[in-house]
Amino acid sequence: MSDLPVLVTRLHPDVPLPTYAYPGDAGADLVTTEAAELAPGERLVLPTGLAIALPEGYAAFVHPRSGLAARCGVALVNAPGTIDAGYRGEIKVIMVNLDPREPVRLAVGDRIAQLVIQRVEHATFHEVGELPGSDRGAAGHGSSGGFSHAAVAAVAEVPDPTSGGS
Repeated sequence: MSDLPVLVTRLHPDVPLPTYAYPGDAGADLVTTEAAELAPGERLVLPTGLAIALPEGYAAFVHPRSGLAARCGVALVNAPGTIDAGYRGEIKVIMVNLDPREPVRLAVGDRIAQLVIQRVEHATFHEVGELPGSDRGAAGHGSSGGFSHAAVAAVAEVPDPTSGGS
């Protein structure tokens, strides 16, 4: 694996540069430069104290941390957040606390997201009257399965509370 040079400016004097926790990791950790408390259902934009300059043909994607999701119910609202090669502003992370009961407290320096950098293609879009056929066609939203038929049947038996009937 070769290293891609990415220029970084620290907008906060104590913020660490993004780091990979383990060799071969796809995401480099981002930390918050502000302490915060997210109440249940609350959404908040947290600063990372970093700005980057990516080479043309690359984009960075801000991904959630699975540990925060599993332990605290924290998610990123627009995951993944896209950072285009031309953007030079601070990387910020839009977090939400999905836990229905407990607030989430974050301290300065807590790892809040992962930054994944990928090569991206620039497309030229061509309008056509009809798309070529494929095995999948227009099937979507669960069309490939991955769930038990018993679970689908159980959901189908749940009455709709807005219908007024049973």
